[in-house]
Amino acid sequence: MGGVTGADMMGARSGKVRRVSWLGAALALALATSGCMTKDKSEVTGSIVGSNAAANASRSPEAWRAQADEWGSKYDQKPGDKQVSLNYARALRALDQRQQAVAVLQNAALKSPRDTEVLAAYGKALAENGDLQQAQEVLARAHSPERPDWRVLSAQGAVADQLGDHAAAQNLYTTALKIRPDDPGVLSNLGLSLALSKQLPQAEETLQRAVQQPGADARARQNLALVLALQGKFAAAEDMARRDLPPKDAAQSIASIKQMISQPNNWKKLQALDAPRAKPASAALQSEPRAGADSPG
Repeated sequence: MGGVTGADMMGARSGKVRRVSWLGAALALALATSGCMTKDKSEVTGSIVGSNAAANASRSPEAWRAQADEWGSKYDQKPGDKQVSLNYARALRALDQRQQAVAVLQNAALKSPRDTEVLAAYGKALAENGDLQQAQEVLARAHSPERPDWRVLSAQGAVADQLGDHAAAQNLYTTALKIRPDDPGVLSNLGLSLALSKQLPQAEETLQRAVQQPGADARARQNLALVLALQGKFAAAEDMARRDLPPKDAAQSIASIKQMISQPNNWKKLQALDAPRAKPASAALQSEPRAGADSPG
């Protein structure tokens, strides 16, 4: 759910789709810094996935489909089982079958309404599916003030950013960093949030910290490239983008951001290429999914 998402930058889609998604994020941030932010920010948030995002991204779509088939069969035998549901939903999310993942985890949450691990996964899946208000409510129940979970705090921050409450998001990220200092994913989320609140120098500083951490992934580096470009540091932005994109794609991406900055009237047209609409909380599925069923994702 988020900014330059791990799924977009790390592998499952074509280069063309990745560039479009990245430009959609660049556009939304450019709109924010110009004071013309639209209400839709579902692609402008940071990561809401777990700390094993890099390992997840390294798997091929074929491997994830095999996982979905395996756990889907087990789910048919044990619907609502905690570990089966978590594993099945994880594979579905990796395959962008987000609506079906929500349904799987909703059923698990109904059977285990106080299980924080299930609630955390359910809340993240809701956020990925655009069900932001309900995600906010579920994530708030996924941990407690006396026992905060930094992963849930980061996910709550990502949802708050998508809802436009950047101050609240930054507070959540800062709290998460007190528990998990210098986590690159949380720093990347915080950097994007600062950019959305028009604090580009602070965003750059935060994202520089993110990319310097062990385990920093392509999402953090591309977010930094984005913020550099939005400040007019195009050469540095292109150098950073080349760490994960072919030189031609990196050059095209930075050139497109530069063009957006110089032609503000075209920004909304470009944003429409990559702006899924957030769904109301009532859109969560009420029926139990079947293994292997297709989902709009």
